[in-house]
Amino acid sequence: MPATLEVVCTANDCEVDMFELHYTYDMPEEVGVTDFQCPYCCGTDCLSEVEL
Repeated sequence: MPATLEVVCTANDCEVDMFELHYTYDMPEEVGVTDFQCPYCCGTDCLSEVEL
């Protein structure tokens, strides 16, 4: 099954608290949270990976 990355946005003025990114098998292994931006506030340095 392809990887799923759970991400939290820590920006104080953002209304998003958590979202999931579902990869396909074609996604390079080195892709991580720093390659994405928040879909609400468009921030990049405010994203953190949720570690279970």
